[in-house]
Amino acid sequence: MNNNYFISIVTLVLLMSCKQEVHLTRIEGKRIEINDSLSGNQDIENFIKPYRDYVNKGLDSVLAYSIATYTKNDGELNTGLGNFMADAVMEMANPIFKARTGNSIDIVMLNHGGIRSILPKGNVTSRTAYNIMPFENSVVVTGLKGTSVKAMVSYLQKAKRAHPISGLSIKLNSDFKLLETKVGNKPIDDNKTYYVATNDYLYNGGDNMNFLKQGDSLYKLDYKVRNVFIDYFKKVDTLNLSADDRFIKTN
Repeated sequence: MNNNYFISIVTLVLLMSCKQEVHLTRIEGKRIEINDSLSGNQDIENFIKPYRDYVNKGLDSVLAYSIATYTKNDGELNTGLGNFMADAVMEMANPIFKARTGNSIDIVMLNHGGIRSILPKGNVTSRTAYNIMPFENSVVVTGLKGTSVKAMVSYLQKAKRAHPISGLSIKLNSDFKLLETKVGNKPIDDNKTYYVATNDYLYNGGDNMNFLKQGDSLYKLDYKVRNVFIDYFKKVDTLNLSADDRFIKTN
């Protein structure tokens, strides 16, 4: 067989094979359990150890002290932990918002379900903040008319949960009927614009807080909620949290 004939045969076979269609007929999977039986790679461990030690040192540096353990279930309509979260956003984010806009935050609204850990008694660190708020949510501020703020109050009234709030006070009777609500110790004005700080998850409809989308403006502060807590921890020495009368039900 000469070389020309051999090349022609190979070319013909390749052309024919290109026209064949390949169909997936079966997918097989195998479960590989990750447990202590898997041996590590010491070279990789040695490489990442300095970085791990550096990160852990930063996360475990003591920022403040908590005199007790606090959970999101400590109260019916407001809790010490939730109040701390909302008040921290108010205190730390308001100067940024005011510097940029000349306005002040009137209300802070977060969500009960977003609290993912207790705040334990003892030393408070950056890791504490990561445990409480493991998400990448950032603080945003929207301008809501009084009518939308009343929709917020109605939401809280129906939810009957300790969603963290600050700047807003609500009083219900024993049947959860609304008795009184105020912003900054004043009745809500339907036509006034109130600046409400929340996180981007809730603003975008999380937990069905659709009233937040009724705002006529949106300001992104580029400030993660978790970093708000870390900065607040650095600012205070001791955490002594408590429920109060910002959202209560009379007997």
